[in-house]
Amino acid sequence: MSSVDLRVNTERLRADIDALAQIGRQENQGIYRMAFSDADMAGRDWLRQRIEDSELTFFQDGAANLHARLNWDKNVPSVIAGSHMDTVPGAGHLDGALGVVCALEALRVLKESGVALQRPLEAVSFSDEEGRFGGMFGSQSVAGLVTPEYLHAACDLDGISLMEAMAQQGLDAHAALHAQRKPSSIYAYVELHIEQGPVLDRKGLSIGVVDAITGLFKWEIRLSGSANHAGTTPMDMRADAFQGLAEFAVQIDRVLAEYGSPHSTATIGRVELKPGAANVIPGEAVFSLDVRDTDSQILEVLADAFRRTLSAIARRHGLMFDFSVLSDIAPVQCDMSVVSAIDAAVNTLQLPATHLNSGAAHDAQMIAGIAPTGMIFVPSKEGRSHSAAEWTAWDDIEAGANTLLHTLRQLAT
Repeated sequence: MSSVDLRVNTERLRADIDALAQIGRQENQGIYRMAFSDADMAGRDWLRQRIEDSELTFFQDGAANLHARLNWDKNVPSVIAGSHMDTVPGAGHLDGALGVVCALEALRVLKESGVALQRPLEAVSFSDEEGRFGGMFGSQSVAGLVTPEYLHAACDLDGISLMEAMAQQGLDAHAALHAQRKPSSIYAYVELHIEQGPVLDRKGLSIGVVDAITGLFKWEIRLSGSANHAGTTPMDMRADAFQGLAEFAVQIDRVLAEYGSPHSTATIGRVELKPGAANVIPGEAVFSLDVRDTDSQILEVLADAFRRTLSAIARRHGLMFDFSVLSDIAPVQCDMSVVSAIDAAVNTLQLPATHLNSGAAHDAQMIAGIAPTGMIFVPSKEGRSHSAAEWTAWDDIEAGANTLLHTLRQLAT
């Protein structure tokens, strides 16, 4: 079979996407496959059956990552493609799942086509990419970033620990310490994903070739003043925590303009005022700050600038401030050899494409620490994601799947 004629099986791929989309779907049409929930386990059972039906080798590592393997040879570095099947509450049907199903389909097509492979191929579904327990557990385990301390501390917003959730499903969290892969065992990693942003959709393009994946730091900030009566405390005698928060929010654009780059973003996504009564001056404001950029040095500069801004505002309003770091993920540059393979696939298929950066974190970010990594994006209709309204046109899904297929063929041969 010539390279140009190699294509995914459209009917089989669509049937798999539709079947997986029904697992964990609730009446509001949102999908609830949170990591290590019963719905997540049902999705895993479905994937295992599809792997075995395809006569590929099934493997589950210590972090409960699921692998389909073709021509497996532990002495030869493999080419890996994949993503995740767990979801946020009320998710759409493509975030993560698309990359897993398309990776499996690519392995099936290459197996059926009889293409001579020089390297083994793996399709992987990583555990808990969406961070129910505070990180990207599956890919972090493969990258050797999980420690006993991490395992014992990880818990969700309801106070359920990672160890407890896995034990309830018959899994041992400690086994994740043995899921680490040696860099020499991976030739390259490729992840297909919906963009989760509006760029490709607005430009009418089918494929985004990712050059870099954003890094981020996420803080929980606390401004502390004095709660007091809203009617009897003069304005010049207040220590109003909300006034400090409001001024900080106004300063975000200035900080980004002075110290950031065109790729920088900063978001206050959650605010809590205490005591929270209409006739009481807020004595405490607790809020999140999410800052992203593709350059680690710029992130460091922005962190320093936001700290100095908070300090100055706190002094002006008679407040105290402190913050805790919720997340700190370094940006990564995609490997040029993998990017070149994706570009070659796009050219072979003659698809409308562009290069862009990823503004969201992905499993690829973790794997990039141990192996050459690249990403392929397909459009998200109106940029929607993490919602039941998430949608990608079938022609674009097919274009992404074929781009992944040709990329894997090139890397494996």
